Amino acid sequence: MESRNPAKAVKDVVESAAEKVTEALTPQVPGAPGSAPPSLAEPTTPHDPLPPKPEQGTPQTRTPTGAKTGTPAKAKGQQGAFLTTAQGARLRDTDHSLKAGPRGPVLLQDHHLREKITHFDHERIPERVVHARGAGAHGIFTAYGTAENVTRAGFLRKGRETEVFVRFSTVLGSRGSADTVRDTRGFATKFYTDEGTFDLVANNMPVFFIQDAIKFPDIIHAAKPHPDREIPQAQSAHDTFWDFVSLHTEAQHHTMWNMSDRGIPRSYRTMEGFGVHTFRLVNAAGETALVKFHWKPKLGVHSLVWEEAQLLNGIDPDFHRRDLYDAIEAGAFPEWELGIQVFPDTPEETFAGIDLLDPTKIVPEELAPVQPIGKLVLNRTPTNFFAETEQVAFHVGHLPPGIDVTNDPLLQGRLFSYVDTQLTRLAGPNFPQIPINRPHAAVNDMLRDGFHQQAIHAGVAPYRPNSLDGGNPFPAGVDDHPFIDVPVQVAQAPKIRQSPASFDDHFSQARLFWLSMSPVEQEHIIRAYTFELGKCYHQAIKERQLQCLANIDPVLCAQVATGLGLPAPKPTIPLAEVEPSPALSQVGRQWPVDGRTVGIVVTDDSDLDTIHHVRRAVFAADMVPLLIAGHGGMIGDLPVQRTFATGRSVEFDALLLAAAPPPAPDALPARDAKAGAANSATIDPRVLLLVEEVWRHAKAIGAWGTGVTVLDQAGATGSPGVVTGDSGDDVFDSLRQLMTQHRVWERFPASLS
Repeated sequence: MESRNPAKAVKDVVESAAEKVTEALTPQVPGAPGSAPPSLAEPTTPHDPLPPKPEQGTPQTRTPTGAKTGTPAKAKGQQGAFLTTAQGARLRDTDHSLKAGPRGPVLLQDHHLREKITHFDHERIPERVVHARGAGAHGIFTAYGTAENVTRAGFLRKGRETEVFVRFSTVLGSRGSADTVRDTRGFATKFYTDEGTFDLVANNMPVFFIQDAIKFPDIIHAAKPHPDREIPQAQSAHDTFWDFVSLHTEAQHHTMWNMSDRGIPRSYRTMEGFGVHTFRLVNAAGETALVKFHWKPKLGVHSLVWEEAQLLNGIDPDFHRRDLYDAIEAGAFPEWELGIQVFPDTPEETFAGIDLLDPTKIVPEELAPVQPIGKLVLNRTPTNFFAETEQVAFHVGHLPPGIDVTNDPLLQGRLFSYVDTQLTRLAGPNFPQIPINRPHAAVNDMLRDGFHQQAIHAGVAPYRPNSLDGGNPFPAGVDDHPFIDVPVQVAQAPKIRQSPASFDDHFSQARLFWLSMSPVEQEHIIRAYTFELGKCYHQAIKERQLQCLANIDPVLCAQVATGLGLPAPKPTIPLAEVEPSPALSQVGRQWPVDGRTVGIVVTDDSDLDTIHHVRRAVFAADMVPLLIAGHGGMIGDLPVQRTFATGRSVEFDALLLAAAPPPAPDALPARDAKAGAANSATIDPRVLLLVEEVWRHAKAIGAWGTGVTVLDQAGATGSPGVVTGDSGDDVFDSLRQLMTQHRVWERFPASLS
């Protein structure tokens, strides 16, 4: 007789899963969808819900007004062993509507049908107008204490740990678009400080397309799909975008960043973040300083190559999301340092001749070094994507004491827009009470009622002054650490729609960025401009953008013009004399390889002892090995993660060849187009394609034994970044060292000097 003890049933399931994990001699490849393996037959013994996966987390259990509840996190999830209505009544059937006989009409009284269908009909909320496509994770921020001299913000005191939730996103695409499009990325961090929530709503580029928020609808309308056909999705390679940026030349600096490798990050984990705007900090003595915020990834800043991005958009449109969650599950926790560039708070609000209120300008790090002030570690994935990642609501006006805004006209507009948009997306003004948004500080705001009010407010006097509630809430005194708006002197000036003259320089920093790139990065920028402008229909738009490029750099302009088959125009303004900033380049250093994936091509005849050794070495290097074979299932006692049919080069950061696989039974052109002319091949053509693509994408490749013959047939032997050896361990050691450079750019010498 089956056990009806729910506690024992779930204990048995969890213990069974734990035994399987304990049996493994090495860490497990991430990606398991649940916390316990499924049974072959449908489970029928009732038991409580399974626990979350070990890497999953949820918002703290706080009340709508910020108090700790002491309730375990699992209390927020579904409860009990049995299916119920939303009101808790147990149900015996959810597969059949209530009908008048087996073939009769459905009855109006079927309250379960109505509840189930009605809720389903309303499951979706409006997606974000921008940043709709995103992924989020929980983590911890630990302060170094190095910012205490410039800000009184408590969460930046030495050793202070603050829970955070971070959401990464693309800007242009819809929720269903692909991750690896060429676009700006959002990097928004919610700090749950004990002095109130701080939202650092950043991007992976330090500048923006526009200088004034009133232009934001224009740039987004121009970059979004054309309104008549709703194409192209999630990309800027079309007429309306280039029409706008070529006419509105303040966008040229950000456009240059977008056309660089920064527009197609390798991973959220290898992406910088920038606060874009200049903020004002206030220290305990009331002294102020101007700052720009920077997130610096531990793994360095790396990007995809363009063909990789195009392949991934079809093969794995969730690539960035999957990479983030797999890394956390594997224990390769993503890390960033938060840093600040500090500037004197002068009446001019400039530094080294650069207007600090212009969001289209940077201050090169060589002029103002980035000072590290804390470390961010993401260590938990969401338990429920909608409840956390979709419902999280950021706002640049969520500021703790010690951090204030400046008069940057783009920032000023965002202070209005972020609150306004949540009213529609999250159905009213009480969005701060959604669990992921709840502050970790006491809330006593006198705001009442409205859609989805979850607090149960006591008292009768939500106004000030009052005596009926004993005067509560009281204004905070200076010693109570309130938020204080910095009393900045506002200059006497006419009320006009105009920007300062310092905002008129639209080309010098675009030129600075171009000249700061290595030759290989410049090649990629040329290719990006040529591709995107080549997608435009109208010649006039191409010619107008070429004029903008001529005002940035004649070499860039000439190379793009050649690709478009158009003459290169002459500059219409003197070329700016600028000093390159090496900090802007992604090339030329070495970085950790944590969380990278290494594909290992094997066959049934492979030496399993060697494969075990290499696999353990990959895990020990904090990377993930994925075995690739001609069939699924097992090779000896090792699981196969990819087959020649299902695997593709873009999934791997490097490739190891332990064998020269003959064509597998499914290497048929009618079954797999990648098989090509398989009938006459001695090596599976899909393996040769795999090697060819990895080589073309400047990734490291290693081979030993018969695997070396694959390199010979692919024509890769002897190329830079291609290593061979007598043992798998030796080859992997060389491969790992190559991977610290991210790519083997020496394989493709640039044509530009």
